[in-house]
Amino acid sequence: MSKITFCIPSKNNLRYLKSSIKSIKENSSYDHDIIVFIDADNDGTEEWLLQNNITYLKNDSNIPKGIAFGYNKCIEIAKTDIVCMFHADMYMAKGFDLGVLKYIKPKSVISGTRIEPPLHPQGLEKIVENFGLYPEDFKEKEFNEFTQNAIIQNKDKITKGIFAPWIIYKEDIVNLGMHDEYFHSYHEDSDIFNRFILSDYDIIQSWEAYVYHLTCRGGQFQDGIEQITKDSSFHEMKNKSARNYLRKWGSWIKNNEYQYPIMSHKYDIGFILNICNTNLLSVYEPWCSNIYIKDEKVKDDYIDLEQKYTLIDLNEKIKIIDKDDYINEILVDIDVTVMDQDTFNTLIQLPDIITDSGGIGTFELGALKINILAMNTFEHSLIHIYNKQ
Repeated sequence: MSKITFCIPSKNNLRYLKSSIKSIKENSSYDHDIIVFIDADNDGTEEWLLQNNITYLKNDSNIPKGIAFGYNKCIEIAKTDIVCMFHADMYMAKGFDLGVLKYIKPKSVISGTRIEPPLHPQGLEKIVENFGLYPEDFKEKEFNEFTQNAIIQNKDKITKGIFAPWIIYKEDIVNLGMHDEYFHSYHEDSDIFNRFILSDYDIIQSWEAYVYHLTCRGGQFQDGIEQITKDSSFHEMKNKSARNYLRKWGSWIKNNEYQYPIMSHKYDIGFILNICNTNLLSVYEPWCSNIYIKDEKVKDDYIDLEQKYTLIDLNEKIKIIDKDDYINEILVDIDVTVMDQDTFNTLIQLPDIITDSGGIGTFELGALKINILAMNTFEHSLIHIYNKQ
């Protein structure tokens, strides 16, 4: 049986980390490795890890590095052939390691199955069952009985989906470039999941491997989602990551009912806005490869506001009508004076509409005039790391 290295990013969450590490140590079938990346520590995390002989790495700056960075650093120093992306607010059930290792092979990603309290809507990829909301009130005995019965009932059951916790051969994730650190702690998972799919990795969920996941409680939000709504820095980071995800992939995150990624094609799309201000530019710019406007001052003002949040060269991305040539394979002339929510909903589904359009040609959809000159697709070029473009 192969050993696993459990990679766990940590940020002032010792309360949860203790429970998580305890579960790995007590419920593993073999003596697996654990590596913790301490992104921030004002609760004695480092001291506790030292006392308990847990391998860890520590952020040497006062600025958080993020989950993507933490995972990558743990993977880099892992000595085992297999690594597991694990959250500090997860409690591992007995038999988890056997349930995921059963299906591991080269170029595969094996997820366990989450059991979660009723904090979020039900989904076919998880089980909603309340075994407590905090480590202090965790119903460990009941959870253990429930999961052991579930393992028996779901013997050999697999579905196609991906989410933490998941295991992979270290060589396979290193060859892919690991997590894109530019996404910090939001959408870094969706980005790498897309890259797994595009690289033809086999995506499997085992229903013989369980964790209890407290959701949104393993980091600085130890009282759950309510605390997140009050944190402005979190919302800024989330918004920045979302906009950069759109800039890279050209469409928003989609999954099927089992959380298997559904990717739209990435086309070379240019938006043309004859009327524009910085607010409108902010709305439309992330959704396209280039955007054409008339006012150079609007361009300059927007770059002053937005360039610091992205590695994309906005000076190259934003073009001036009548000065710059149209360079995109697909051009979309947008009449913002008649744009409404329904038409904007159409706009954000544009890659799928183009795919279904039947080929080269011109057509209109409400406020959109769409001219398809070519239909080359570029999503496979996105397997590379975004911040190495």
